[in-house]
Amino acid sequence: MKLRTSLTRTLSALAFMASCGIAGQAQAADAAPVGDAKAALSKTSMCIGCHGIQGYKASFPEVYHVPMIAGQNAEYIVTALKDYASGARSFPTMEAIAQSLSPQDMADLAAYYSSLK
Repeated sequence: MKLRTSLTRTLSALAFMASCGIAGQAQAADAAPVGDAKAALSKTSMCIGCHGIQGYKASFPEVYHVPMIAGQNAEYIVTALKDYASGARSFPTMEAIAQSLSPQDMADLAAYYSSLK
């Protein structure tokens, strides 16, 4: 009887530890990449042409006031880029740019632009 109880407890403990390991790996895979503002310097050329000009308005497909993103919240920038990439937000230029970015690129650009004032 003791052996059966001990074996049951051992198997239960092993199953619990295995589930913790699997859950930990899933959480790590879902974790957003940490942005590196310095790494973004080589990626800003696609942004600066519109977002770096005060009062700039895009004219395709309609006249649109382009917002300044310097100093914007990093999480907001990443969310906006993901939304453009998925089509949840729509503007042809931003969709094309966002779809070309990796999650790390998005995090880097967000870190860079959120650090500006």
